[in-house]
Amino acid sequence: MKRNLAATLGGWSARHRMTAILGWLLFVVLASVLGGAAGQVTMADHEQGTGQSARAERIIAEAGIDDPDQETVLVSGAPAGSAAMKSAVADVRENIQATGVITDLRPDAVSEDGRHVIVQFTLKESPDDPLPAIQDAVAKAKADNPSVEIGEFGGATADAWFDNALGEDFKRAELTAVPLALGILLVAFGALLAAVLPVVLAFTAFLAASGVLAVVSHALHVDQTTNSVMLLMGLAVGVDYCLFYLQREREERRAGRDRETALAIAAATSGRSVLVSGVTVMVAMSGMFLSGLLLFKGFAIATILVVCIAMLGSVTVLPALLSLLGDKVDFGRVRLPRRRRGRGAGVVGTLLRPVLARPGIAALLSAGLLLALAAPALGMKTEKLALDQQIPPGEEIAQTYTRLNEAFPGNPAPAVVVLKARDINAPQVKRAIGDLERDALASGEMNGPIDVTVHARANVAEIEVPLAGSGSDATSKHALETLRERIVPQTVGKVGEAPVTGQLAWSVDYNGQLRKSIAPVFLFVMGITFLLMLVFFRSLLIAVSAIVLNLLSVGAAYGVMVAVFQHGWGDSLVGTTGAGALESWIPLFVFVVLFGLSMDYHVFVVSRIREAYDRGLDTTRAVSEGIRATAGVVTGAAVIMIATFGIFGTLSMQDFKQLGVGLAVAVLIDATIVRVVLLPAVMSLLGRANWYLPRWLDWLPRISHAEPPPPAPVAQRRENLLPAP
Repeated sequence: MKRNLAATLGGWSARHRMTAILGWLLFVVLASVLGGAAGQVTMADHEQGTGQSARAERIIAEAGIDDPDQETVLVSGAPAGSAAMKSAVADVRENIQATGVITDLRPDAVSEDGRHVIVQFTLKESPDDPLPAIQDAVAKAKADNPSVEIGEFGGATADAWFDNALGEDFKRAELTAVPLALGILLVAFGALLAAVLPVVLAFTAFLAASGVLAVVSHALHVDQTTNSVMLLMGLAVGVDYCLFYLQREREERRAGRDRETALAIAAATSGRSVLVSGVTVMVAMSGMFLSGLLLFKGFAIATILVVCIAMLGSVTVLPALLSLLGDKVDFGRVRLPRRRRGRGAGVVGTLLRPVLARPGIAALLSAGLLLALAAPALGMKTEKLALDQQIPPGEEIAQTYTRLNEAFPGNPAPAVVVLKARDINAPQVKRAIGDLERDALASGEMNGPIDVTVHARANVAEIEVPLAGSGSDATSKHALETLRERIVPQTVGKVGEAPVTGQLAWSVDYNGQLRKSIAPVFLFVMGITFLLMLVFFRSLLIAVSAIVLNLLSVGAAYGVMVAVFQHGWGDSLVGTTGAGALESWIPLFVFVVLFGLSMDYHVFVVSRIREAYDRGLDTTRAVSEGIRATAGVVTGAAVIMIATFGIFGTLSMQDFKQLGVGLAVAVLIDATIVRVVLLPAVMSLLGRANWYLPRWLDWLPRISHAEPPPPAPVAQRRENLLPAP
C-alpha cells in the first residue's frame, strides 16, 4: 500500500530518531539565537493605520518630529473660585514646576460648569523618565488637598499604564498557559511523560517561530502584541497536533498492535490529518494579507510560522521521540478515577444515540440554537476603543480620563490636523490656521481650546481640535466629518496638505479599510477551505458542510461577543463592563483564526468517519464509530484550547478579553454543539450522498483514509525471523 507523506515522514523519523531529535533541537536553538541577534522591529505609528490618519502620521515621521508627551492634571470637586480649588491648583502648579522636568506650563482652563480646572504642560525630552517625578508631585498635591479630586492623564501616563499592564498580564499568561495545558494533558493521558511531550514540542515550536519572526520583522514590521498572539496560537495548535498523533498511537497500542505498527498507523492517519489541518490553517491565515493593513499581515506571518513549525514538529520529532521511548512514554503513571472505555460510554455516547435516532430534529434544534446565539451579531459595532473602554473602570487613570472627557469634551483625544506647507510661517498660512480655529468654534461641533504647535524647521503644524460628543459617538463622528469635508478644505487645505488624524479619525479610517477588505478575506478563506476539503475527502457535500458549519460557529461566537462586550450582558462574569463596541481588528482576526482552527476537529473527526466508511460500514454506523472514537481526543484538545484562550480573557485590556472570550466560546461551541450534534445529524441525514463527487471532478487525487493492513501475528513474525535450518 502506497504511503502518504505523513507516513513517509513518520517512518523516516522513527528510523533516524536521533537525527530527527537533534536536528529539531538545533533548529530551535539556531532560530532563537538568530532572532535574538536580529531583534524584532515593531510598527511605527504611521504604519498602524490607513487613509488620512496614516498619511498624517507619515508626515510627522518623515519630518523627524518627535512630539514630547503632553500631560494634564484635572482638579475637580469644588467651584473654580473657591479657596479649596485655588489652593489645590496652586499646589499642583508649584509642585510640578519644582520638578524641573517640564516645559510650556499653560494657563489654567476652567470647565463650563465651573467645577473643573485643568493644568496642562509638556514633559522635557530627557534620557531619564520624567514621569515618576511628576507623579510624585501630583501625589503630594493630592495628599495636601483632600477636599478635592486630583487626577493625572496624558500620553506618558497612558503609555506607562499600558506597558506595566501588558508586561504583567502576558507574564501571567505565559506562566499560566503551560502548566494549565500540562495539567489537562495529565488528566487526558494519565501519565506525566505523555503529558509533557506535547507541551514541550508546542513551546519549542513557539520559541523557534519567535526567532524566525524577529528576522522576518526587518522586512515586514509587526505590532508589539504579535508575539502574544503567536504564543496563544502556538500552544493551542501545537498541543492539539501532538495530542491527535500521540492519542492514536496509544489507542493502537491498547488494541494490541506492536510498537512499530502502532506508530505507522498513527503516522498514516493522525499524521495525515495534522498535515491537512496545518495546511488549511496556514492558508486560512494567509487571507489576512488581503486586508491591506500591516497589523493583519504581521498576524498572518506570525501564525503561519508557528503553525507550520508546530505541524512539522508533530510529524517528525514526535514520531522519533515515540520510537525512542516506546512504552516508556507512559512513565509517571497517575492514579485517576477509572473511566469506562466501552462503546458508547460517556457523555458523547449518551448524546449521540438520540441524535442518530432523530437526526432531523437534532439538526434543526442545534442549528436553531446557533442562529439564536448569532442573532446579536446583526447589530455589531466596531471601533478603536478609547482608553476608558480599554482599561478596567476601577483604575484611577480610567476614572480621570472619563471625568476629563465629561468636563472638557474632546480634550483627552482631540482630532489633529497635520498641515504641511512650503513655508509654515507665510502670512497666508497663518491666516488659514486662524480661519480654521474660527470656523471650527463657530460650527458648534468643536470645542476649545484649539492648540497649534508649529515645527518651523519641518514646515509642519499640528492643530489639535477637540470634538464635541463622547469621542466615539455619532456627534463626534459628525464633527470629524465636518472638519475633514468642510472646514479643512476651505481653510488650511488651500495652503498645503492637511490630513486629519487622532483616535476617532484612526478608528473611522481603519473601519473603512476593513469594510473594503472583509469580503475578499471572507471569500478567500472560505474558497480555499472548500477546495482543500474537496480534494482531501473527494466529496462535494463534505466541503460545503464544512463551510456552513464553520460559519455557524463563527456567527455564534460573534453573537456572544456582541452580547457581552457591546451590550454588557453578563460582562461581570469576565471581569469587565460592556465597552459598547468591539475593538476594530477583533472580528476579522477571530473569523480567520476560527475558520482555520475548526479544521483541526473537522478533519480529524471526518477522517475517522471516512476510515470506518471505507471499511464497509454504512454512513450512520461510520458516523457513530468516528464520533465515539474521536470524542476523547477532541474533548481534550478543546479543553486545552478553551483554557489557553480563556487565559487571555482574564487580561486587563478589553481587546484581549474580547479575543480570548470570543475564541474560547467558539471552540466550546464547535467541539460540542457542532461536532457532537450538528455534524453527525447532518451526515446521518445525507447518508451515501456525503461522499458524492461529480464525474467531471473524478480527476482529483485519491487519498486513502484507511489504516495500513494489520501486521502478522507476533509469533509468526518471530518465526519468520529465525534462521533457516
